[in-house]
Amino acid sequence: MATTSDIRNGLCIRYNHDIYKIVEFLHVKPGKGPAFVRTKLKSVTTGKVLENTFSAGHKIEEIRVETHKFQFLYEDGEFWHFMNVEDYTQIRLTENALDMPKLLKEGEVVTIQINTEDNMPLSVEMPASVILEVTHTEPGVKGNTATNATKPATVETGFEVNVPLFINEGDKIKIETEKGTYKERIKE
Repeated sequence: MATTSDIRNGLCIRYNHDIYKIVEFLHVKPGKGPAFVRTKLKSVTTGKVLENTFSAGHKIEEIRVETHKFQFLYEDGEFWHFMNVEDYTQIRLTENALDMPKLLKEGEVVTIQINTEDNMPLSVEMPASVILEVTHTEPGVKGNTATNATKPATVETGFEVNVPLFINEGDKIKIETEKGTYKERIKE
């Protein structure tokens, strides 16, 4: 059993007869009254996100997990297929197990958390950023260079992101996976 002081991002816990992954947390010490922890929990089975507040010292049931590196192979419409890079075994996951499925490119290596009790995959941790090629974007209009002006662009995985006006089709860009936002253009 863990307590609220053990709460951290990525921790998997059993709550309300389901397994949740902690997405965000904030320890709050008000001037009056007891301290508490405000959390945002994502269900690993349904993908539903809920907010919950735990009082300080509250006991939580931590799920023991192992992490393994997996390579993304392909998506067949219903399932996302991954291969363990150590022993080449394959698993398939539904879309709600992934945080940003539209940023996954074939061959990308991710970290998958697996429940040690029943060997079921719980969640997929993407790299901090991914590099993708822009497949479609409108050309930037000359003179339309107001501060921080952006335009929509579609990358090779089908994900749409707002990019600066100087980005063109064929450019490779770095996208932050946590928020799905443009980070920088990659020069070759």
